[in-house]
Amino acid sequence: MSDPFSFVPIAFPVVLLIIFLSNALKVLPEYERGVLFRLGRFKGVRGPGLIFILPGIDRLVRVSLRIVALDVPPQDIISRDNVTLKVSAVVYFRVMQADRAIIQVENYLYATSQLAQTTLRSVLGHVELDELLANRDKINRELQEILDGHTEPWGVKVANVEVKNIDLPQEMQRAIAKQAEAEREKRAKIIHAEGEMQAAEKLAEAAKILATEPTSLQLRYLQTLTEIAAEKNSTTIFPVPIDLIRMFLDKK
Repeated sequence: MSDPFSFVPIAFPVVLLIIFLSNALKVLPEYERGVLFRLGRFKGVRGPGLIFILPGIDRLVRVSLRIVALDVPPQDIISRDNVTLKVSAVVYFRVMQADRAIIQVENYLYATSQLAQTTLRSVLGHVELDELLANRDKINRELQEILDGHTEPWGVKVANVEVKNIDLPQEMQRAIAKQAEAEREKRAKIIHAEGEMQAAEKLAEAAKILATEPTSLQLRYLQTLTEIAAEKNSTTIFPVPIDLIRMFLDKK
């Protein structure tokens, strides 16, 4: 009968080898990179694919290269024309250089979030409310350029910044609604006045044509009588053209 403890000298090294390989072999997907440190010193960026490290000596820090959508919480802002606002935004960025994102800054996600909040307050504090509402694309580009310039040493690329929500006080919302209503009324009056002017011009042109062609005036008179008769009125008034009675006036 075989001794059960005879397999221990063989099984023990096998178990140690399995443990060593499980800690030494790492698999990084396509969207990740590994920043390798050996005894605390930077040894390079690894991945994607199968990576071999020395357990206890090497340390591998994983960094995602995918685009991150970072919500900037609502910030209390006083615009240049002294209007109190609450503005929130969203920042889209990604890591371009994994080694810088780990070595140059302690936590690039937290640092980017804090930088986005302070930049949002700083930029929007120098613009007026009307400019913020009308030129949001311009402000988004300005925010993106400022953030990208500050995060470039960290190996982080800010792709886009979008101002998401602008919360106005109730009295300011009512004032803006009144302003919009007055603007619509002004446009309506301008359009009406332009229509009246065009109609007057056309009537003047028609009057010139009728003055040069008396026959046209009589035809217009007959057409008017036809339109009046078609309305089935109980009383019909026939205007008499001055040309019909001019001969009697001349004889008299």
